[in-house]
Order: sequence, then C-alpha cells, then structure tokens
Amino acid sequence: MFSKSVIDSDMFLDMPLSAQALYFHLSMRADDDGFVNNPKKIQRMIGASDDDCKILVAKKFIIPFESGIIVIRHWKIHNYIQKDRYKETVYLDEKSQISTDRTGAYVSEPRPACIQPVSTLDTQVRLGKDSIGNDRLGEESKGETKKKRKRFTPPTVEEVRSYCQERNNGIDPDAFVDYYTARGWKYGQGKPVEDWKAAVRTWERRESKPKKSSLPTDADYAPLFDI
Repeated sequence: MFSKSVIDSDMFLDMPLSAQALYFHLSMRADDDGFVNNPKKIQRMIGASDDDCKILVAKKFIIPFESGIIVIRHWKIHNYIQKDRYKETVYLDEKSQISTDRTGAYVSEPRPACIQPVSTLDTQVRLGKDSIGNDRLGEESKGETKKKRKRFTPPTVEEVRSYCQERNNGIDPDAFVDYYTARGWKYGQGKPVEDWKAAVRTWERRESKPKKSSLPTDADYAPLFDI
C-alpha cells in the first residue's frame, strides 16, 4: 500500500523516475516494520544508480543505518497491519535508533553517550600526583588536537527554499539540491560540503555574474575562501 499524500507530493514527483522506481521496489520488499536488509541488491536488480539511493536519503524518504539496512520513513503512513498478522522486524538494534513523529513517519533518534562511573574516576585520582598531571595534560592535548566535527546532514528542498527566500537570491532550490545530491554532496575537487548555506551563498555570487555558458561546471560552485 502507498499513501497518495506521500507519492503525490511535489518532493516525490520531482525525483527522477529511476529514484521513484527504487523507492517502490524497496517498499514492496520491506518487512512489517518497513526495514529492508538488501537495498544494494534491489538497486542493482532494477538498474538504479547510487545517486538514486542518495536522492532518497537526501529527501528523507528512507533512513539508512551503518549496518547497511534501510527503513522506509513513511512506512506506517503507507501501511496498517492488524495485530494478528503483524510480525516484528528482526532488526531490533536499528529499530531502537528510530521513533515516530506526530504524523507517523520514522525519525532518527541519537544514541546516548556512555557516561563514565564516578567510582572509576575516583580510583584514577588516587593513582598519584605525577600520574594525575600526565593524564590531564594528555587529555587536554587530545582535546585541542582533535576537534569533533558536526556530521553533515543534506538539507531538504524546503530548507533551501526558505533560506533562498530569506536572502531573496532567486536561486532554484530544486536545482541546487539535485546538483549536489547527484555529486554525493561534494564539490568539484572532491571536497565534501560541510556548510550547505555557504554553498548557497557561493552559488548566489556565481549566478549574479554574467554567464559564459548555459551549463554550470563544478568549478563554478566550488567554495570561496572568504565565506
């Protein structure tokens, strides 16, 4: 079953037909909780590309996990299974990483960080002054040299549209998202996009210049160092 509120939406219909077909095939092979354990096999079987899968992830129609398993985000909107026929998924670890929002769609849940017991810290403090000093210096140096990077999440078309309207730059948000989605959210030099708003501003500057040709190149939308 497929809900028309999902598959008739502009966001879904704006995707390439190959990405739409991949979504339908993944949904047809999902278990009773919407999980699919062989998305790569299905992708190859129907001739879809990696870009089609990336588009589904970027537009939040599927949620991928590190294990390679994916879940259909709007599964509970599409389907209602009676309790006497329902069989829970065997992918309980992945299921524990998601919840449902008020519409019934799945959303990712961040895993809690492991907190070290206080008793363990007390034991370490009693090891001696020299050990304490060395350990603290080591931790401080690690904290300075290793900066935790915020994981990049591709924006939705609505987010890009809202930002472009705010800046009144006239950029087509669909073209922007499709351009970078097809490239795995990387610039022409292979450098990953870390700030999509900075990429919008760079695109905005390039669009304001006289166009030399009708088709953009990767160099045209490379990041500027003064952003």
